[in-house]
Amino acid sequence: MKKYKIYILLTLIAGFASCRNTDSDFDASGTFETTEVIVSAEAAGKIMAFDIVDGQSLKENETIGYIDSTQLHLKKQQLLASIDALLSRRPDLKKQLGALEQQLATARNEKKRVENLLKSNAATTKQLDDLNAQIAVLERQLAATKSTLESSLQGISGEKEALEIQILQLEDQLQKCNITSPINGTVLVKYAEKGELATPGKALFKIGDTNNMIFRAYITADQLTRVKLGQQVQVFADFGKDEYKPCDGTITWISSKSEFTPKTIQTRDERANLVYAVKVMVKNDGYLKIGQYGFLKINKPGNHISYIKLQKCD
Repeated sequence: MKKYKIYILLTLIAGFASCRNTDSDFDASGTFETTEVIVSAEAAGKIMAFDIVDGQSLKENETIGYIDSTQLHLKKQQLLASIDALLSRRPDLKKQLGALEQQLATARNEKKRVENLLKSNAATTKQLDDLNAQIAVLERQLAATKSTLESSLQGISGEKEALEIQILQLEDQLQKCNITSPINGTVLVKYAEKGELATPGKALFKIGDTNNMIFRAYITADQLTRVKLGQQVQVFADFGKDEYKPCDGTITWISSKSEFTPKTIQTRDERANLVYAVKVMVKNDGYLKIGQYGFLKINKPGNHISYIKLQKCD
């Protein structure tokens, strides 16, 4: 009977891989972090609205406040009025050239009449010459007037384009008066409040993508040969009281340079001084937190760890 009990005990000990030292079941340890963005003001002015709180979830491009833009709006209205005034001075080519074109058409008809009369000796050559000279003068006047009016139109079009560019610049500045979230995430820190004066570059809030966490761990040179980019691994979040939550992760970055082991990080071989940092992308189900401690298990081919809780044998 005693031999049987000893056999069961040894089996349990082997199954839990020396449960008195559960950390040895993992290949590395580290902490969870995320992509953090500090959003700064892009315009100067009084913050008119800024309704967010720490911990609030935001969507990408969601407007959460705005900076006073009254002067920019008035400047835009002034430029629009200038465009209207400029267009009112635009010459009407059809009307201004119509009179000369009519005179030219009349002179050409008269020329045909004189040519017919000249054939029957009812008109003189001088009359025809005078009409030809008159037609030449009218043609030159028409060409000169048309060139002047076209130049005037081009000048007005150029001025209009310059004003429109200024309006686009103002619209860009007006857009920057809106305070928006650059990513989907959670507000980590709020740095400013409604009523404060904002200046370009002033930090307004910090947001983090808590839906996609990054587990940063440190591995030894021996373990480096067992990992590669895109490799599927398991990360275990430390929940305290010997509870570990397993999460599937993907290695997205491996440091190309070694560094001395950070004091807060333990490696499987504590004698190792030089380690390599790796980043593992983990989908967050809401339980993972920034700064939370965890462990990394580099799975061997065909070996998948599926347990959730480890218990000490004390």
